Amino acid sequence: MSRDKGDRRETAAAEANGLRVISYGGGVQSTALLVLAAQRKIDFPVFLFANVGDDSEHPATLHHVRDIAARYANRNGIDLHEIQRLRRDGSTETLWERLHRPGVRSIPIPIRMANGAPGRRSCTSDFKIKVVGRWLREHGATADRPAIVGIGISVDEIHRANKRRGEPYERIEYPLLDLGLRRDDCVRIITEAGLPVPPKSACFFCPFHTLGAWRQQRRDEPELFAKSVQLEAVVNERRAMLGRDTAYLTRYGLPLADAIHQTSPVADHHDQEPGCDSGWCMT
Repeated sequence: MSRDKGDRRETAAAEANGLRVISYGGGVQSTALLVLAAQRKIDFPVFLFANVGDDSEHPATLHHVRDIAARYANRNGIDLHEIQRLRRDGSTETLWERLHRPGVRSIPIPIRMANGAPGRRSCTSDFKIKVVGRWLREHGATADRPAIVGIGISVDEIHRANKRRGEPYERIEYPLLDLGLRRDDCVRIITEAGLPVPPKSACFFCPFHTLGAWRQQRRDEPELFAKSVQLEAVVNERRAMLGRDTAYLTRYGLPLADAIHQTSPVADHHDQEPGCDSGWCMT
């Protein structure tokens, strides 16, 4: 991707600082970046996995990050750090806890309105971007010496590389785009390195799941599906107390347990959403 002179000067300042990190989501694209970094094909020696909570991340993602990616990174001289959102008292806060906290008026996930449109969300910002940002500042990133932050968006998802407004202490880069790599290339890179291909990374209750993903969860992970159904009920109890309309975890205007019976042949096609459009999730 081309940059103007101002961008190049800012990038040069960040490179002089030496702080180059990948925001690691635990999915296919960012795992391919891990392999490329281990092979010294890209210069990103630090990977940051912002865990939104062991009670919120999909268990398969946590397994891949901790039991596969972290060991691979350690063997190849890459620093992979797992970080979480901290409260002012130093304790950790998870997204699941936030969603169930009494008195919370704003729902941080993109819960679906009756017309299928996702509501506003703060989950990516609060539990991913800000968590990574705090780590960067604690490790020396400043407006004068910003860090380079790489995000795993591939060519076939170039629409997600929207050059979101970066913080003064960071400069966003897209290494896969610079290398012209697609998702299929990422899968090949991972398998050729002898690693299993990770599942798509997202919270298990994410409203951006496709209908097919919800059906699979009900079939293969009934305990997680039951928790998702319970979360939808909790959200709506809170919305009812505030005098707000019912909302849903799917775009079909139906409770989750009923929506999975939709049989529209174009359902999954239309349900394919970009997810967290900053690129910090689902990569």
